[in-house]
Amino acid sequence: MKIMPESPEVDIGALKESIRTQVPETRDIREEPIGFGLVALKIAVIVPDEAGAPDAVEQKLRELEGVGSAEIVELTLT
Repeated sequence: MKIMPESPEVDIGALKESIRTQVPETRDIREEPIGFGLVALKIAVIVPDEAGAPDAVEQKLRELEGVGSAEIVELTLT
């Protein structure tokens, strides 16, 4: 998933911690510099193979303080 903060002023460290707390299925978080001080977060999340599970995680991430957008960029079965 790709998470875009609301602005460059968002505390990325605090946002990462919030993601780990609210989405315990998170396995990896990486920073991706976008430009002009803005950093996107690429996260790997493991969810059950059931209808709506990825969308529920995406919605949970969108509701976090400091998140401007959240989108699923890749989905695979393990």
